[in-house]
Amino acid sequence: METKKDNTEDKIIDAATDVFVQKGMDGARMQEIADRAGINKALLHYYFRSKEKLFDAIFAKLIGIAFPRIGQILFSELPFAVKVEQAIDTYLDLLVRYPFLPAFIIKEMNRDATPFFGFVERSGFTIAPIIKMFQDAMDRGEIRRMKPEHLLVNIIALCVFPFAARPMIRYVAFHGDEQGLKNFLEERKAEAKEFVLKAIQPE
Repeated sequence: METKKDNTEDKIIDAATDVFVQKGMDGARMQEIADRAGINKALLHYYFRSKEKLFDAIFAKLIGIAFPRIGQILFSELPFAVKVEQAIDTYLDLLVRYPFLPAFIIKEMNRDATPFFGFVERSGFTIAPIIKMFQDAMDRGEIRRMKPEHLLVNIIALCVFPFAARPMIRYVAFHGDEQGLKNFLEERKAEAKEFVLKAIQPE
């Protein structure tokens, strides 16, 4: 019985992810989510009483896929360069699987950042240990000195921007060729890693 319940939750979250990404929080309708999940609206409300709770569940799923793994990598005993490579691989795997996630997050934060940052706070995620890890690597001479916040933002931007700007890149660089865009996004792992590793080499 528990397996059936879990399968229903998974179906709801998958359906809701599609609807939220396409229509945003305001445009998403519980009835459409129920229809896509192949259940009735009453059952949907049994699992998730509101769009806000469903929104939290989606982020918990998506962030839960990548963030724990990224945390394990970053705070391991691996050399700093290897940490960066593996973290970028993991992060881009998530974005390749859910390519519209960055644009959705940006859109929702511009609309109302409260749900997203509320989820981040409840998840216990914090940037401070990552900034300290960067600073420690600089102090050990593993990477060149720079403001740690800039390094973090540069890494995130290299990974996220092609996905957040996906429609523009598809039109400008690939003249609407979706397959060309997909190939380009798959190549981002190697390009982003090479760019970051060259940028952090000690002087």
